[in-house]
Amino acid sequence: MSARVQEAVVHARRRAETYKPPVDKDALAWRVIEVFDDRVRGYVERDRRIEDERDRVLIAAVKLAEADADEEAVVEAARKHLVDAIDYLEQAVLRFGVPSGRRTR
Repeated sequence: MSARVQEAVVHARRRAETYKPPVDKDALAWRVIEVFDDRVRGYVERDRRIEDERDRVLIAAVKLAEADADEEAVVEAARKHLVDAIDYLEQAVLRFGVPSGRRTR
């Protein structure tokens, strides 16, 4: 499972680090989380703590997309917030994720 998590984290961080405005806020959020949803989420038992961290990533991605592109410091702060949220999601999955033994989603 850790290889799946690592792959999802690398993808999400790459999306955050290469973000260039403007991008639709919903599109960015789903692009950031797509590999996690596809390769991790359905393979671990549902856990509120993991779902909360997933939601935090989605919210942080929307905030990044909504950041004023003319304010570089604001964009960078939002990007850092997103990367931090991705890191917390990774930690939550590795700490609380119980492999389901089957795809649940």
